[in-house]
Amino acid sequence: MLDARGLRPKKRLGQHFLMDGGTSARIARLTVDAPGERVLEIGAGTGALTAALAKLGAEVTAFDVDPDMIAVLRAREDLAGVDLRQGDALTFDYATWAGDAPWRVAGNLPYNVGTPLLIQLAALAHAPELIVAMIQKDVADRLLAKPGTAQYGSLTVAIALTMDVERALTVPPSAFYPRPGVDSTVVVLRRLPAPRVPLADRARFEQVVRGAFAYRRKTLANSLALALDLPREQISAAIASLDLAPDVRGETLDLRTFAALADRLAT
Repeated sequence: MLDARGLRPKKRLGQHFLMDGGTSARIARLTVDAPGERVLEIGAGTGALTAALAKLGAEVTAFDVDPDMIAVLRAREDLAGVDLRQGDALTFDYATWAGDAPWRVAGNLPYNVGTPLLIQLAALAHAPELIVAMIQKDVADRLLAKPGTAQYGSLTVAIALTMDVERALTVPPSAFYPRPGVDSTVVVLRRLPAPRVPLADRARFEQVVRGAFAYRRKTLANSLALALDLPREQISAAIASLDLAPDVRGETLDLRTFAALADRLAT
């Protein structure tokens, strides 16, 4: 399809097109439980997953940032029933598109936007009930990391607040054109009916989590003092009130402790 149009993958867009039909079908089955479900596909590329989703009877809207790829998709007769749009994953108006009805997300997420995009989707007021995403294996490792490990970070905590995460399958470089230099992993994120822990101030929680991991070599108190517009004495007092050591580091705190610390710093 690309050769027929004189097209080549664009490095600046992080394009790696999924070619494996079996993998596309498996991702589609993870996404669609029943015909008629609303699915938003992010980064449709040449349409391998788009076609698999449509085949299962989903109501598919698919978008891609590359106008050349949209032209390729619109030329495919098997995608005639798909709502095809050009759009940027980081600026797409998800709230307006989704409205109040249930919706799901699927996509082979570009490597350069996968992390911020997952955080953005999980934080939506009306977030998708399910996200099935192909991402770099190291990003999947971070999503599933435990406190105290090298992979544990702000992404882990931000997603765990509102989503359950499971690793579905690993996809080798040979499934893509061109081949990426790393393995990819398909993860399934399921929205919780309510945040895993109650928060007094969601914005402060997000600030505390980001700040805690902004300076990994520093203690939690020093890291938050640099990241937040708060007196260091107030931060140290909040840490002490949770019976944490003065030299504790952010990467050792679990979700509930982060929530408790953020609540103390919100008042």
